Amino acid sequence: MLINRTTSVKSYGYIIFAACFSIQAVGIGSYVAYGVFFNELMSEFQWPRAVISGASSLAFFMMGVFGILIGRLNDRYGPRLLMTATSFFFGVGFILMSQVNSILQLYIFYGILFGIGLSSIDVIALSTIARWFSLRRGAMTGLVKVGTGAGQFSIPLIASLLIGLVGWRHTYLIIGSVASIILFGVAQVLKRDHQEYQRISKRDTPSIRQVNNNETSSLSFKKAKKTLQLWNLCVVNFMVIFCLLSILIHIVPHARDIGLSTSQAAGVLSTIGGVSMIGRFVSGLAIDRYGSRTIMISCLLLLITALFWLQVAESPWMLFLFACFYGLAHGGLFTAVSPIVAEIFGIKAHGTILGIVVCFGTTGGAIGPIIAGQIFDMTGSYITSFWTLIIISACSLGILSFLQPVKK
Repeated sequence: MLINRTTSVKSYGYIIFAACFSIQAVGIGSYVAYGVFFNELMSEFQWPRAVISGASSLAFFMMGVFGILIGRLNDRYGPRLLMTATSFFFGVGFILMSQVNSILQLYIFYGILFGIGLSSIDVIALSTIARWFSLRRGAMTGLVKVGTGAGQFSIPLIASLLIGLVGWRHTYLIIGSVASIILFGVAQVLKRDHQEYQRISKRDTPSIRQVNNNETSSLSFKKAKKTLQLWNLCVVNFMVIFCLLSILIHIVPHARDIGLSTSQAAGVLSTIGGVSMIGRFVSGLAIDRYGSRTIMISCLLLLITALFWLQVAESPWMLFLFACFYGLAHGGLFTAVSPIVAEIFGIKAHGTILGIVVCFGTTGGAIGPIIAGQIFDMTGSYITSFWTLIIISACSLGILSFLQPVKK
């Protein structure tokens, strides 16, 4: 009887993993696919690039702001209810894009409704994995974040093919319908109760480094919000995502500016996506052995090195080499956020704390590309923008180096 119960609980842990993988793939993949619709919207409505990209920035910002609320409610009510509710906003926002005819509609449908739907994608998936897998938290988080890369690769490709077949409006309708059905479906298998599974996994895999040994007793959010560690981590994530999103948005135009062809520039971006999946997986394994802070520090050092290299990269092979180093750092930094929250504060209020940290990150991700673009407009090149990213990355490294788990 005990064996059957043990097997059942362990098996369900991998159902949870599959659900969270799907959430990341569908959610982030659908968001990234917005770039595929960019030229279609410009062609039909003659809207400025800034207006169209602004809707994407608004959605990213809303993802973070509502992520705080989602994290808080997730700690109280569990992931199933929250994921079910936000899948509705996700689907409605995406489907309504098939009817968009004005800038106001663009910002309401995509920026607000779809943005609210996005708010659960990271917080629910990563917090649920952190609760279910205590010993393999890093590895399982890394594998779930591989889902992000899989979605970034596949869904834009599917969207591009559909646009060629049925047009961009019907493509929004099809992807929105399918994505919302998938998210609603996987929401029904999500469960918050994980304590028995953690006891079993500790007994079955004693050789794996116990991250919990380096964690202090779990803090409530009331206590965590009074600690300097929380706000330092928020600032670090703001700076990190500020830099990462600035590179993602501007690397293609930079590549074109220095003479790469359209296909070569797109290849640099694809290389970043592909290598980032390796970075997510490898960093996840390394987190379980060395800890989240150590891996984040290593990834920041790699990021700074890559940014220095970018300053002198003037040929295709040099940019592709940058993409490899940057992709590893990119994947590792995104993977480490959820585990480091658990490592520093425990998992009692993990959803709430992660929601706040993610909100700071999405705010940085919304602001960074805009500032980098403004610097380019003032100077006529990306040299100053990239030096700014180096300085910001170095500052985040300095803060992170002194970040320690909260002691009770």
